[in-house]
Amino acid sequence: MTTPFRIELLNKEHNRAGFSCGVDVLNVYLREQARQDMQRRAASCYVAVDACTSAIAGYYTISASGIPLTDLPETLIKKLPRYPSVPVALLGRLAVDVGFQGKKIGAALLGNAVQRALASDIAVAALVVNAKDEQARSFYHHYDFLDFGSLPNQLILHFSAYRNAYV
Repeated sequence: MTTPFRIELLNKEHNRAGFSCGVDVLNVYLREQARQDMQRRAASCYVAVDACTSAIAGYYTISASGIPLTDLPETLIKKLPRYPSVPVALLGRLAVDVGFQGKKIGAALLGNAVQRALASDIAVAALVVNAKDEQARSFYHHYDFLDFGSLPNQLILHFSAYRNAYV
């Protein structure tokens, strides 16, 4: 990132109207649904804010979830207790405004999500994402996410390798 940014919890003071990532459903979510999901405690939304202009450069949502142990790759199953369901953090959305794309904001948001999940008092074994397309899938593979489950764009980042590095 070349411009200084801060990543913070979305609040009513943030100007969401000007955000445009090129994907209507992600734009509409930030403008019309994110605060409602936060109030209902369905998801937390974090925004990357340009320190100079206060423009929202990007955002992600994160929430608690669970996945069946049997959906995981065998290499991960061996590292986990044999409970029917594994607690995970779900990265529901991640988007970067077109004016800020190419500045590593997506990577910074992803890193922030990993750090928050690892530092949480609520135990989670991994971060899970459903990539929207092949480009997003490639982005997550670059950061060591693995394919899992029955859907083609389900990816998981198991925290066993990261726990000591981030906490």
